[in-house]
Amino acid sequence: MARIPLLQMAGISLTFGGDPVFSGLDLVVQPGDRVALVGRNGSGKSTLMKVMAGLVEADQGDIVIPPGKSVGYMEQDPGMDGFATLGDYASSGLEPGELYKVERAGEGLKFDPSRAVETASGGERRRAALAKLMAEAPDLMLLDEPTNHLDIEAIAWLERELGSTRAAYVLISHDRAFLRALTSATLWIDRGVVRRQEQGFEAFEAWRDKVWEEEDQQRHKLNRLIKSEAKWAVEGISARRKRNQGRVRALQALRAEKAAQIKRQGSAAMTLEAGPKSGRKVIEAKGLAKSFGAQQIVRNFDLLVQRGDRVAFVGPNGVGKTTLLKMLLGQEQPDEGSVSLGTNLEIAVFDQTRAQLDPEMTLWDSLTGDPEMRVSGKADQVMVGGQPKHVVGYLKEFLFDERQARAAVKSLSGGEKARLLLAKLMAKSSNLLVLDEPTNDLDVETLDLLQELLDDYDGTVLLVSHDRDFLDRVATTTIAMEGNGRATVYAGGWSDYIAQRGDVFEKKTEKTKPSKPKVKQESQPKSGLSFSEKHRLEKLPAELERLEAEIGKLEELMSDPDLFTREPVKFQKATEALVERQEKLAAAEEEWLMLEEKAEGA
Repeated sequence: MARIPLLQMAGISLTFGGDPVFSGLDLVVQPGDRVALVGRNGSGKSTLMKVMAGLVEADQGDIVIPPGKSVGYMEQDPGMDGFATLGDYASSGLEPGELYKVERAGEGLKFDPSRAVETASGGERRRAALAKLMAEAPDLMLLDEPTNHLDIEAIAWLERELGSTRAAYVLISHDRAFLRALTSATLWIDRGVVRRQEQGFEAFEAWRDKVWEEEDQQRHKLNRLIKSEAKWAVEGISARRKRNQGRVRALQALRAEKAAQIKRQGSAAMTLEAGPKSGRKVIEAKGLAKSFGAQQIVRNFDLLVQRGDRVAFVGPNGVGKTTLLKMLLGQEQPDEGSVSLGTNLEIAVFDQTRAQLDPEMTLWDSLTGDPEMRVSGKADQVMVGGQPKHVVGYLKEFLFDERQARAAVKSLSGGEKARLLLAKLMAKSSNLLVLDEPTNDLDVETLDLLQELLDDYDGTVLLVSHDRDFLDRVATTTIAMEGNGRATVYAGGWSDYIAQRGDVFEKKTEKTKPSKPKVKQESQPKSGLSFSEKHRLEKLPAELERLEAEIGKLEELMSDPDLFTREPVKFQKATEALVERQEKLAAAEEEWLMLEEKAEGA
């Protein structure tokens, strides 16, 4: 017996005053579908979800939802006018006998139903909206970044709930681990085209790369054909004008086809400007204790952070991760113990609240108005890595177009705000990066680039994140804050922490797909290496190759016998760069040998 679709979209077209967001879109969501909705920031994921929910009206096309079937949407910024508390909002529309569902969701998602709406943060409002949707249990759930502002335990609760629900859902998320665990199909939005694959997010990147490879091959063939036909037109058209007008029109059609092709959006041209080297010891904490009333943040806490470390802080929301960070940076005084900072520190901070961004300012003013980026006497330039750049050119490196330069920050999506904050952060030199929830709202490609930048960054990183995949990729040390003053230091990233801690957490957050191994099992390396060491070993060959290539280019440059007399400053910089890369190459080779020996020894 054929299943009746929960939602059908036919011929959907939508334009917001420029290029079409969608054109002629057909889409079907079936009962039981578990769909990842993916695409670059600004590609139209949230817009498509709002069209599906009936909150945005398409210019053309039809949407059909069968009688008796319901579609629910988790609003990013829910309107709560007329409700006194978050609980009042979350339980609105429910029958009295169903109110327990809100209480249950509130416990799992860690929001307080009694919190007054007027004093609730954006994160608390979003959790209330998610609890409302989970309690209503529609036939089709539309979830736009549901894991934002959730800690890892709440994410695990939501993962279990969605894994066991009979409802269908479409899911937007930056959290790879969440998407891999929950999805069995993928919708990919790319330049106004929506493609579907009947495999979950696990297979997305290989699929995307194959599509792009085929696209590049077709573009190459088209270019060759145009070149061939254009040559024919120039050399032979005068002699055969009358009988070859069809071929001329075909050439015009080929050129029109090429002009109509939409260029893929590239990766943001992000680079981390490393400052002068800090001392080997970056932070040393001894015997730290801190309490706020009855809440104990840490007790008897010791930590030594050395240059190059990547230290992650994990734990429930409200446990005190940001407070501990501030103590380690000397911004908050402990009740007991001491913190000493190393020498020559230049600190750059990525703030999860985006407090460094004024929503009323334009992107232009947000950059040129920053005292650390301002170029004296140049209203259209910003200082980036010690060099002036035109503000629009710099914004384009972070995938903003010229029209957005004069738009207000408040008009940006969450991912765009994150990219703007990264643009401010990366313009300044630093040797200690403090990243508080940097992954929220970023697309997969930008997350990959950020992880690679952190791999190559010559300084030290302190990281707060609830993204398990990102923690595994970046962290070399994990500090688990578990409440009641307990803060324990573990080697490696999230999976290493879980493996060292045992199965206590795993039992609390058991996987939603029994047919798949648990995180602990699937992340456990086959060799004697930890997850982070195995990941590092896989990255090292490419790093060695890059360093050798850079050394070769520098040696070639310095082989010019007249360089020193002609450009002494350039010669000096090239000499310093050569020495630095030779030192890095030697250290990388030593690290590779050590990891290889450890892997073979196991």
